[in-house]
Amino acid sequence: MSMFTRHYGVWPKELPKTMTLPKTSVFTNLEISALRYPDHTAIIFYDAFITYRRLLAEVEAMAGYLQAQGVKKGDRVLLYMQNSPQYVISYYAILRADAVVIPINPMNRAAELEHYIADTGAALCLAGQELVGYITPLLATTDLEHIVVASYSTYIKPDTDLDLPAEVASPAWSGDVPGLVSWEAAMAAGLNPQFSLQEHTAGPQDLAVIPYSSGTTGAPKGCMHTHRSVMATAVHRVFWNLSTSDSVQLATLPFFHVTGMTGSMNGPIFAGSTSVIMTRWDRTTASRLIERYKVTGWTNIVTMAVDFLSNPDLGKYNLSSLNMIGGGGAAMPGAVAEKLKKLTGLNYIEGYGLSETMAATHINPNAKPKAQCLGIPVFDVDSRIIDVETLQEKAPGETGEIVSFGPQVTIGYWNRPAETDAAFVEIDGKRFFRTGDLGYYDEEGYFFMVDRIKRMINASGFKVWPSEVEGLMYRHPAIHEVCIISAPDPKRGETVKACIVLTPEAEGSTSVETITVWCKEQMAAYKVPTIIEFVSALPKSPTGKLMWRALQEEEWKGKDLT
Repeated sequence: MSMFTRHYGVWPKELPKTMTLPKTSVFTNLEISALRYPDHTAIIFYDAFITYRRLLAEVEAMAGYLQAQGVKKGDRVLLYMQNSPQYVISYYAILRADAVVIPINPMNRAAELEHYIADTGAALCLAGQELVGYITPLLATTDLEHIVVASYSTYIKPDTDLDLPAEVASPAWSGDVPGLVSWEAAMAAGLNPQFSLQEHTAGPQDLAVIPYSSGTTGAPKGCMHTHRSVMATAVHRVFWNLSTSDSVQLATLPFFHVTGMTGSMNGPIFAGSTSVIMTRWDRTTASRLIERYKVTGWTNIVTMAVDFLSNPDLGKYNLSSLNMIGGGGAAMPGAVAEKLKKLTGLNYIEGYGLSETMAATHINPNAKPKAQCLGIPVFDVDSRIIDVETLQEKAPGETGEIVSFGPQVTIGYWNRPAETDAAFVEIDGKRFFRTGDLGYYDEEGYFFMVDRIKRMINASGFKVWPSEVEGLMYRHPAIHEVCIISAPDPKRGETVKACIVLTPEAEGSTSVETITVWCKEQMAAYKVPTIIEFVSALPKSPTGKLMWRALQEEEWKGKDLT
């Protein structure tokens, strides 16, 4: 079989071009690290330390509880919480129970949660206490039966001098609500000898995680990832960054997102290294943690790096332990990258991946990165550029759709066979995933993004799918028609705009403010339109198809922010 190898000329000399992956489950990585490094620190959470021995013990206790609640192999379990030790424990406990993790964005609200429950058939959810109010009502209206409530404050060191986010500082949840149980009560029950853990049988081909990626057809769709595909990016990231058991990773990206999940949780656990976990982003706390715990690596998004570098007190902190800073979500502005290089001596290493690929398929080589570049295909990844219509391969410098084949690619979309078929194309006898992103590669094999085929808004690295927001907004009784487009925003790059045609009854009695308030109750904050415009009609083609592109082009006309 042929393979794209143009990038081999810039391939890191210290690394092989192919990598044999473990034929074990992702949970086994924790088991092995606990065996090798029982007293080594796995997690630092606002000055509190958790060893690998303790982490494994708590994972097995929670796994025992899940099995006692009837969780069986292949069952889907919702994980709806922010970065915390409990997130890591929950994630690995679900895998230890041979079940499947459904990571939910903590910014999601009732309407979105309803979809995840209905789509996956999940009967159990592990949730952060600050989110319980959004999901508890669904016990009465969906198939959800049980919620384990995690209070982050129970895992912090009481005398820490770090500024704590409100969610972390809040007193622990306690209550007597049918269907709800506290984290501590669940853990205690899991340690009960009568709930003996069943044998762990999950292997490389079994489902491990289903992150949701919203698409152009409306409702979010689940990307089915096996233990093998999750293992691939965890192992790839560790070797690409030359991480060891003594590496220390600052975990600021959310674990529900595949980049944070891979780079700041699964990778470090595979390596037996340490994750310094932050529940909420705070640039001063991040600086203090880097200095205090001699952080070596930090995976982030561009907006986070920009905020970090704009801290006027940054010079007060010793950041010399850092040997890798990188991320993705949006191209890193040249001026910001130069400021970072001057401060730390490090290049910002950009990468590229999707929920469908469990994070990176492309990363820049550490020794020879290029600016505003997706990077080169990593271990065993074959990427091509093809014509969107004819599917013929393109030459260097020619724009087309980025397609990828590799061990980290999803096996398909949950319960969506037609969309799965449409997402893949066969080339040279291999099944390539169609990313929906337009790009090109240069003579050296570096890939660059040009545009998106999919109708997507990228607001500060958060991906907003207009059709999903439209679907949610159509629930509002005053909205007759709505079209979501992107609008230029000096801070976020682009933001969400809603063009709304009101029903005749609502005209004159519905305000922008009431629509905005309603949206905030229905959807994640980053999806809420920051601009709302009432219009008398939306442009349509002769066949009645909404001409969203015309609205968007009009919105951006003469407003180039670069």
